[in-house]
Amino acid sequence: MEYRISHNTLEADDFIRLFDSAGWGRPDRELVETSLKNSYVTFSVLDGEKVIAMARLIGDGGMAFFLKDLIVDPGYQGKGIGKELMAHIEEFIRGELKEGWWSYFQLMSAKNKDGFYLKCGYKSHPHERSGHGFTKIIEK
Repeated sequence: MEYRISHNTLEADDFIRLFDSAGWGRPDRELVETSLKNSYVTFSVLDGEKVIAMARLIGDGGMAFFLKDLIVDPGYQGKGIGKELMAHIEEFIRGELKEGWWSYFQLMSAKNKDGFYLKCGYKSHPHERSGHGFTKIIEK
């Protein structure tokens, strides 16, 4: 990937812009700032200085991590950025684990995005009101 991935640099303005680009609306700035501050780690994918994709990870640093808000700017979709970001996040989690540890990496798919996570090797847990939930065990 020719883009750069940065940890814990995601700003509220970029979060709100990408969140809105996914069709999810424009959340309150204070709500976003609180959510970013309390995330385990945030990921920003940059094209130069422009944030073109993001994700948040919440979790306990051991047995459980949950992916939130994985969004790739619509103008950059279809270029493998989401897949590379997922691989980067999995490596990040693996790096947090001690030898012999394992962790459940879980997420809830946005509606009609299930195929992306299936291609990334996740197992589906159907849910009637949204996209499927997905789980992958990551070991070190």
